[in-house]
Amino acid sequence: MQSGLYVALSGQLAIQRRLDTIAQNVANSSTAGFRGEQVKFESILSETPLDTVAFSSAGKSYLSRRPGELTRTDNPLDVAIEGDAWFAIATPAGQVYTRDGRMRMTEAGELQTLNGYAVLDVGGAPIVLNPNAGPPQIARDGTITQDGQQMGAIGLFRISELSSLSRYENSGVLPDRPAEPVLDFVQTGVVQGYVERANVNPIEEMARLVSVTRAFEAITSALNDTDSSLREALRALGGPS
Repeated sequence: MQSGLYVALSGQLAIQRRLDTIAQNVANSSTAGFRGEQVKFESILSETPLDTVAFSSAGKSYLSRRPGELTRTDNPLDVAIEGDAWFAIATPAGQVYTRDGRMRMTEAGELQTLNGYAVLDVGGAPIVLNPNAGPPQIARDGTITQDGQQMGAIGLFRISELSSLSRYENSGVLPDRPAEPVLDFVQTGVVQGYVERANVNPIEEMARLVSVTRAFEAITSALNDTDSSLREALRALGGPS
């Protein structure tokens, strides 16, 4: 069995997937709350009567949960999260979770994301403020006050480490398990006047891009060598023309 071609081809497919994720990460390195995508690689063993061949899988992608850097904006409608938690927003896909805490208040007092999705409290209800009461004050536990009056509280939710996350638009995620409300605000809480940046380091991603590109070139060279060997073997078996 000429397995070299198939092993190299599987490697090319795996590297292509890694290139795609790096490109997406670099493109969103300035997107608030963006979670970088990574790829897990593994070997697939193909048992044959004569030998065992290890093929590279295409890779399983996952969203990194590493926190991004907090940037101070002093905007009272900007909030960031310290610790392991997520905001909840109402979207056409249902309840989505995000680390992008840039908000706006409509003329009717509805608290929304910059994309127009309602920001939810811990019970999953939209938050409505007094549009005539001035900028809100937001405490660490998400409690919102205006003129000394409590108007509601931004919900914080924890997503299990066992959950698989799928992306919704740029900064939203959809877990495959229910998220739980955060009740302890010692290690986790809201910081007003800050925004969390993407958890992507452009310099690291560019370094990975160089490394992956070199690996792709090496595999391509191996494919060419294998192809040349096959051609020479066929000519030798065919005898003199």
